[in-house]
Amino acid sequence: MDPSQWEKAGIRDVMKRQAALKDEIERIESVEEAVEDAGILLELAEEASNIETSKEVEAKLDEIETTIRKLEVQRMLGGENDTLNAIVSIHPGAGGTEAQDWAEMLLRMYLRWSERHSYKTEIVDFQPGEEAGVKSVTFTVSGEYSYGYLKAEAGVHRLVRISPFDANQRRHTSFSSVFVYPEIEEDIDVEINEADLRIDTYRSGGAGGQHVNKTDSAVRITHIPTRIVVQCQNERSQHKNKNTAMKILRSKLYELKMKEQQEKLKEFGKGKKDIAWGSQIRSYVMQPYRLVKDHRTNLEVGNVDTVLDGSLDNFIEAYLLKKG
Repeated sequence: MDPSQWEKAGIRDVMKRQAALKDEIERIESVEEAVEDAGILLELAEEASNIETSKEVEAKLDEIETTIRKLEVQRMLGGENDTLNAIVSIHPGAGGTEAQDWAEMLLRMYLRWSERHSYKTEIVDFQPGEEAGVKSVTFTVSGEYSYGYLKAEAGVHRLVRISPFDANQRRHTSFSSVFVYPEIEEDIDVEINEADLRIDTYRSGGAGGQHVNKTDSAVRITHIPTRIVVQCQNERSQHKNKNTAMKILRSKLYELKMKEQQEKLKEFGKGKKDIAWGSQIRSYVMQPYRLVKDHRTNLEVGNVDTVLDGSLDNFIEAYLLKKG
């Protein structure tokens, strides 16, 4: 990167930081105004003994409490990459169709969560299962703090239910792993030597539909030194698919680089569980009872359907507040 690019990158960083601080100040000022308004309403309600006004004050206080909680959570999102977009990959564990169906359920859950937050999503790689579900899927989530929030979802997710694929109606346990990476911008220094890459093109496979195209434009890139493999088959243009695959590779290499630094500084991972089958971060139980439990925060929610429909904020916020 030449000096002019460094200068432009520095200016962009300052502008982004300025916009973020301005937004934070405006939110705090709006809370202060709301508290002042609630105080005035409360005085009026007491003077007139007005029940309706009292209810209005109560509703306003609930709204203020919700806003303050959001500000408190956002205060936890001070990491270097928290403001960036997210790249999410989901991979089923052992178990064939049952596990692959669970992976697709998780995909739907995150897409619905993103929709609730007005985040833009794009599926860049979709490998369908033979009967149902997915063998693997990678998608991007674009929007302010999308990585900061979704990093709370990285880990192994466990499902317990009566399998719809079992004629004997037995209870099955399935696992899927979720990986979350920040979408690293091109101005961040991550060295990629072209000689270290093997680039293959192929025709998109599977059932197709809305997720993949049917041309010979799919791209798979293997980073030989680290054995990281990324692929993209979403676009009809081979050039666009390559660019997207390179963006994902850049993000994964950056994540690897950060982990290596943490290992050197803090002996990262010592005494901690790896992301592997059996070390789940959350369990979704549909039989014999209905409960979603996060094993990191011990937060429990009984409405499994609502959670699977994208209601994840309580889990994400509890994790960020505990971690912070």
